[in-house]
Amino acid sequence: MRSISDTIERLSKLRMSKGQAHVPDGRLSDFGPFGTNPGGLEARAHLPTGLLPRSPLVVVLHGCTQTASAYDHGSGWSRLADDYGFAALFPQQTRSNNANTCFNWFVPGDIERDRGEAVSIRQMIETVATRYDIDRSRIFITGLSAGGAMANVMLATYPEVFAGGAIIAGLPYGTASTVPEAFDRMRGHGVPDAKTLQSLLRNASSHTGPWPTISVWQGTRDATVVPSNAVSVADQWRGVHGVPQKADLVETVDGHIRQVWKSSDGRDVIEHFSINAMGHGTPIDPRSGYGKSAPYMLDAGISSTLHIARSWGLVASFDKCKEPDLDFDLPVPPISVATTVPPSGSTSGIQKTIEDALRAAGLMK
Repeated sequence: MRSISDTIERLSKLRMSKGQAHVPDGRLSDFGPFGTNPGGLEARAHLPTGLLPRSPLVVVLHGCTQTASAYDHGSGWSRLADDYGFAALFPQQTRSNNANTCFNWFVPGDIERDRGEAVSIRQMIETVATRYDIDRSRIFITGLSAGGAMANVMLATYPEVFAGGAIIAGLPYGTASTVPEAFDRMRGHGVPDAKTLQSLLRNASSHTGPWPTISVWQGTRDATVVPSNAVSVADQWRGVHGVPQKADLVETVDGHIRQVWKSSDGRDVIEHFSINAMGHGTPIDPRSGYGKSAPYMLDAGISSTLHIARSWGLVASFDKCKEPDLDFDLPVPPISVATTVPPSGSTSGIQKTIEDALRAAGLMK
């Protein structure tokens, strides 16, 4: 078994060998104040020009060593938001919280409901939803690696908030509480059985349903977060959805295996994509017009961004606003989402509405 220091050194060498690609920062803007922020996170956002009331919201969580802008550049979520008319929120980790900018998916004080990083992300969502009149029945979350694990944290602790979630190279909720345990779980060691995983999920909140749909994505050659974790994530959610261990459908999509579990009324409630021969990262297809190859953003000939958005009902051939722009290096004027925030100390207008909503939700005193 590799030591923790050895694993950290290998990941560091991998990052250096791949280099740091230039990432334009113009598509995301600082979001501004969003509550008490006990987790000490930062918030970025992309609001398409002319965003309509009652639009959906997608929350996107980056992986370790990444920034919100880097993950957006690689995944293409903000461009998809422009084309299909939804808001995109990008929580961002800080080095003061985690030296490798990983979301702290294994720290008890950050992964429990109404605590730490989890409640900071919840406050961001509440602020966006109030400020931009988001359709609360269409809020979704996705993330890669540590961001995928934190997406699962949010789905487990605030299931009433989300209609669906997509976990890419992530881990099941509540299985690690220390750094050594986190590395063991990433390697597939010490992961609880399905019954225990399901109990951890049920005990994360008092929610009794309905439950968010779950999309799981994993490379078959991922040596950082081994593929057995994807199976465990699906297992964890089978209990609340009342589906058996065996998938109802197994098919091939763009050359990759997709398993589907259906509810009693025939809806797809859990899906698991196994991306053939892919390592650790988010599967993208630059030819789709969404995403660009970069470290941990891997051209697998399938766009997880498009497939996930389609499964959430965000993408349909008849409602696209414009053709995708294949040149990702063109400068894009930033869209300010903080200009509606009144000066510090003011509680008038929309800021008061936001603060009242946060208090009503128990997210601010």
